[in-house]
Amino acid sequence: MVKKKKKRKEIKRKLLHKYRLVILNENTFEEKISFKLSRLNVFITGSLFIVCLIALTTLLIAFTPLREYIPGYSSTKLKKQATELTYKTDSLVSVLNYTNKYLDNIRKVLNGDIANNKINRDSIFEQFKIDPTSIDLTPIKEDSVLRAQVALEDKYNLFEKNTKDVSQILFSPLNGSISQDYDLNIKHYAIDIVATTGTPVKSVADGIVVFSEWTSETGYVILLEHRDGLLSVYKHNGSLSKSQGDLVKAGEVIAAVGNTGELSTGPHLHFELWNNGSPVNPRNFIDFK
Repeated sequence: MVKKKKKRKEIKRKLLHKYRLVILNENTFEEKISFKLSRLNVFITGSLFIVCLIALTTLLIAFTPLREYIPGYSSTKLKKQATELTYKTDSLVSVLNYTNKYLDNIRKVLNGDIANNKINRDSIFEQFKIDPTSIDLTPIKEDSVLRAQVALEDKYNLFEKNTKDVSQILFSPLNGSISQDYDLNIKHYAIDIVATTGTPVKSVADGIVVFSEWTSETGYVILLEHRDGLLSVYKHNGSLSKSQGDLVKAGEVIAAVGNTGELSTGPHLHFELWNNGSPVNPRNFIDFK
């Protein structure tokens, strides 16, 4: 027990023992600065200095751009670029999916490859149809008053605009006799118009050429895209007057009648009309007389 007390006193004496730190001029040995120190003071001062240094370093790393130069820390600029690239990638994927779907529709138009269940699209909504007899359609008093008010305003409206869209009027691509009509049962999604070789083939509406090439089965084929998802297809042509990417006007000559392709049986135009990826009967929109 006595040894422990002596040891503690010795440690305390060493810690509290005073030392003098003197800074002298090397040439004249003149005393410039002097400090009275002890081991305890040096230890406490050193510990506080180390703690402050660690805290300052942490603040610099956490709240200043200096952290970008330390391995393991990502750059703020790189994070921003990565976020932007993620959004752009997502947008590109959406555009790519839309483009692939569009090209798939073009391929189906060219090949005439389409399932019958896609033609009768109204059957999909059969379960959502409402029986009109179960709904009371009798107009209420407020509705009748509103109708009368609107009718009175329209009666004297001198600035009423003609809302008829002239661009939706489709022109006949060719004058001639029809040798084969539109028939879904045999998957003939077109009408065949007989004419002499070299007769001009015209565009049915304003649009852009999305396909203008030679195919082994249907010869020279040109496909135009019009507004509102409308596509017009002209097959078995003898020659083509427009190239892919060209803009055409309604009634503008785009090809000439021919007898090209393995499936052709004589000089004629195989004309198809597609609406949003589904074939429609051209006779419902165009007068071929």
